[in-house]
Amino acid sequence: MSAPIRLSIALVTRNRPDSLRRCLTSLRLQDTPAFEVIVSDDSENPAVAAAIAQEFEARHVVGPRRGLYANRNAAAQACRGTHIRTMDDDHTLPPGHLRACLEAVTRDPHALWTCGEQSFIDERTNTFTPYAAQLHPSGVAHAMADPDDNWAIADGATIYPREVFERGFRFVEELGYGSSYLEFGALLYARGWRSRCLPGAFVEHHDEAVAQNRHSPLSCLYASLCYNLFFRRNLLRALRHAAPHVAHFGALPRLLRLARSRWKS
Repeated sequence: MSAPIRLSIALVTRNRPDSLRRCLTSLRLQDTPAFEVIVSDDSENPAVAAAIAQEFEARHVVGPRRGLYANRNAAAQACRGTHIRTMDDDHTLPPGHLRACLEAVTRDPHALWTCGEQSFIDERTNTFTPYAAQLHPSGVAHAMADPDDNWAIADGATIYPREVFERGFRFVEELGYGSSYLEFGALLYARGWRSRCLPGAFVEHHDEAVAQNRHSPLSCLYASLCYNLFFRRNLLRALRHAAPHVAHFGALPRLLRLARSRWKS
């Protein structure tokens, strides 16, 4: 008999207590509770988030303070469930969302499950994206062809089997915000985990105009190199997509070492 599904929420936060409270309130209102909620906190004053987490019966852990993806890794490693659902403090969930997540994981516990997104900019409705995106050879996000067999990642809204992290797979921590999370999806796909889109499920992302247009050229170049040199090897395509990043070619030795260490291990 297979073990019962236990869905952990790996929630990352940093210096946004009001957003954290709104997020945890949304989780409390779900008709199906998570097995546990882990709040991995990169805040300058962790006591604030710790108090909020205690109020909502979530487990607070102090984050590594090395950036978003180091914190995401820390949150996942603190989880004890069979499956780990990423979440950001500026997300809320529509009614019935966690029930849909659990039903999907029960149908296919070995897949990664991703969600769409309804975005709000300064609390005004913005774009609706029904599906997560997957890594393109250029290093950016691209629509997948098959919702049930792809390498898409929804950065703060993906469910991973716990085995992913138990086997030592991690988000890239060295490059900060950007396309490196998409590389994680391609790497896991190459290692046998396919991504599937959870039909009709989405998160509500409460962003701010000042935070838009976040971009990391190094992360994009790195993700493109991983795609074209390891995931779907094509040297000519690798050169073509690297050319627009010529200003960052000084970082190529470091990026290639990083890519080789992950994809050749």
